[in-house]
Amino acid sequence: MSDSPADLIITGCTVLVHDDQERIGFEEDAGIVVRDGVLESVTTAAAVADRPAGERLDARGQVALPGLVNCHTHAPMVALRGLAEDLPTEEWFNDVVWPVESNLTEKDVELGARLACAEMIRGGVTCFADHYFAMDAVAAVVTECGIRAHLGEAYFSSQGPQGREKSLEFALRHRGGADGRITTALAPHAPYTVDDADLAATAELAHAHGLPVHIHASENREQTDTSLARHGVTPIEVLKRTGILDTDVLLAHGTGIVERDLPLLEGAGGRTAVATAPRGYLKFAWPTTTPVRALHDIGVPVGLATDGAASNNSLDVWESMALTALVQKSTTGDPRWLTSRRALHHATLQSARAVGLGEAVGSIAPGRRADLVLVDLTGPHTQPVHDLAATLVHSARSADVRTTIVDGRILMRDRELLTIDVPAVVAERLPALVDRSHGRRIQNYDT
Repeated sequence: MSDSPADLIITGCTVLVHDDQERIGFEEDAGIVVRDGVLESVTTAAAVADRPAGERLDARGQVALPGLVNCHTHAPMVALRGLAEDLPTEEWFNDVVWPVESNLTEKDVELGARLACAEMIRGGVTCFADHYFAMDAVAAVVTECGIRAHLGEAYFSSQGPQGREKSLEFALRHRGGADGRITTALAPHAPYTVDDADLAATAELAHAHGLPVHIHASENREQTDTSLARHGVTPIEVLKRTGILDTDVLLAHGTGIVERDLPLLEGAGGRTAVATAPRGYLKFAWPTTTPVRALHDIGVPVGLATDGAASNNSLDVWESMALTALVQKSTTGDPRWLTSRRALHHATLQSARAVGLGEAVGSIAPGRRADLVLVDLTGPHTQPVHDLAATLVHSARSADVRTTIVDGRILMRDRELLTIDVPAVVAERLPALVDRSHGRRIQNYDT
């Protein structure tokens, strides 16, 4: 360890660490040293007591966790929060969301993204994977506010070849942007809105340019049943025959993944991951949820997500962590499955892997990027602590995050946002935004 001044030293916290088997443990009274955006060392508070630093944080009573990753969202959709309530999926899309999205301007997307980033930073999210339109505006917000993001410009086959071309252009232009905090993906919407020819072309572009793919797939059981009835194959089988499963692919939702899909996912030629956002599935009354246990058994990482705030009403990954644990216990009928430590593993390393950042973030260890959050456990709702993992997953809330750090930069200190002015963001344009009298929609939901 160098004796020259560090950029940031955090002392007195308990730190979540992974051992060489990726088991989660906790080290008390720790000292964390950050230099040039990287975790230089994780040691004891005593070892760094006299070490000079540009900034020091006394984190007694707090736990340092790797920053949470929101593995699938549509950040600008916070502008639609609460607009399409208590509806089945088809009406939600066709009668409200897709007509309203046809009104969105680039300015709406920018304001929505800024509000979303503020919400995520305050909730301990240091990285998010987004899949939307007008993504140049989202990339600009990410650059400005200091968060990390994995971005893709969504497209449908109904847009013609230019939809796919625009997605590629975006991915190439922004890859490595925001001082390396932005990674990019090709973002075909879903197998029911993107035809086989476009999916095959996307797979070829992914290989040619070294890009991953982020796609909605087998979102619900109805999509799988409809695909089988119409085409004789599941959506996952469509991804296999079009070559998408031979790319590095992030599959959003997967609650319609069935037994016959598992060998294809296990034998996929690329890095395959699934993002689960359980709150939305409960809200839509979908009969199944992401088969986390079956995916675990075939070695497919499952990252945590919120989806957009139009369906989930929040971008709270902390809630996704707790709900994933609870829903998995319920659906498997096994209270021992998805323990608190397992849930923390999904929230940290597995989520980092899901968005292709498994070597850079997801754990607090030397050489990793300094993306971490400090969680205050001194409140009455988190005391006493008999099992620290259970306290974090089932008692703590996103509002207990005191400090959020990305790439060594403090984005929130003691609950105060330092890089986004929230009052300046709240949207003024609602009447025009929510108008549906024009009868247009960007797409039709018919699975």
